[in-house]
Amino acid sequence: MTPPPHHLQTQLIHAGEPQPRPAGALVLPVYQSATFEYQGQRSYDQLRYIRLNNTPNHQALHLKLAAISGAEAALVTASGMGAITTTLLSFLGAGDHLLAQDCLYGGTLSFLNEEAGALGIEVDFIRGNDPASWAPLLRPTTRLIYVETMTNPLLEVPELEAVVGFARRWGLVSAIDNTFASPVNFRPLELGFDLELHSATKYLNGHSDIVAGCVMGRSAHLAQITRRLNHLGGSLDPHACFLLHRGLKTLALRMRQHDENALALARFLEGHPQHQRAKRLFSGCGGVLSFELQGGTAAADRLIAALELPVSAPSLGGVETLITRPATTSHAGLTLQQRPALGISEGLVRVAVGIEAAQDLCADFAQALDQL
Repeated sequence: MTPPPHHLQTQLIHAGEPQPRPAGALVLPVYQSATFEYQGQRSYDQLRYIRLNNTPNHQALHLKLAAISGAEAALVTASGMGAITTTLLSFLGAGDHLLAQDCLYGGTLSFLNEEAGALGIEVDFIRGNDPASWAPLLRPTTRLIYVETMTNPLLEVPELEAVVGFARRWGLVSAIDNTFASPVNFRPLELGFDLELHSATKYLNGHSDIVAGCVMGRSAHLAQITRRLNHLGGSLDPHACFLLHRGLKTLALRMRQHDENALALARFLEGHPQHQRAKRLFSGCGGVLSFELQGGTAAADRLIAALELPVSAPSLGGVETLITRPATTSHAGLTLQQRPALGISEGLVRVAVGIEAAQDLCADFAQALDQL
């Protein structure tokens, strides 16, 4: 009789750990070696070499990430953008067409707006909450549909079930950036997505000390992405692998606190237009919230300056609370015309809630708001 699979919290600790343990070490050591002895491998991609992302540190991560996401295979990359661009370029070439959600992370939008065309890739942007509008944009050359679990920075939740059904109906690869939810709060592969991507810099690592990315999915898809990554050279160094491997072990505990703190700070989510969809799909809504203040940009800057605990910095998913105006950070690469079209005002504030005591965060926001 096959034993039942372990819970996610247990998989985060034990999945992918090498057996037997190297020299009995409880913690996987850093294999700081660029190359390894040839052992009769028959293909180039099987050679043990750091650029090919297949050192012992990489392999342990791949097994753990595949286990926690319910994937057949996984791959780590040098950054979240490395995971995104390599994945897109593995399934799209000159003459191909992509459907992408209109409100995305600024780096992804910049790539699609500034680089894809030069590579001969055509892009149409879709409204994530309007599935009826997607089919008219299809072309014979459409290959892939790309969305985010919760958009950055507006936290819109697209019709995710509709994305899966649409991709299957038209034979498209479906890819989702699940960074904002993490596998703790949402498991897109179980819903039917083909590929799940993350900026592992954020929640997966959780300590604001590395840059990394990853992609999970079926073995055949991951083989394509791995071949492309091996050519592009976006490998993650062994020490970053070690830190990501360590950070993953506390992901479930950290996400629980992120969720609780963000909820304590943002009860207004009960009136969010996609709140019921989020409750149906997600185990938690993560630690990011966005809002606007009366008084616009000036009030936002005064609030940020008056806060004592949150650090004014881009990124998210670390143990500390960060606060920023996306117009000056994550979406600074968009024009003054592009940002308002996506609903991103100059005064929009994004808070990436950490794992401090919720009472302290709320008290800090109270004193800062009193100064406005």
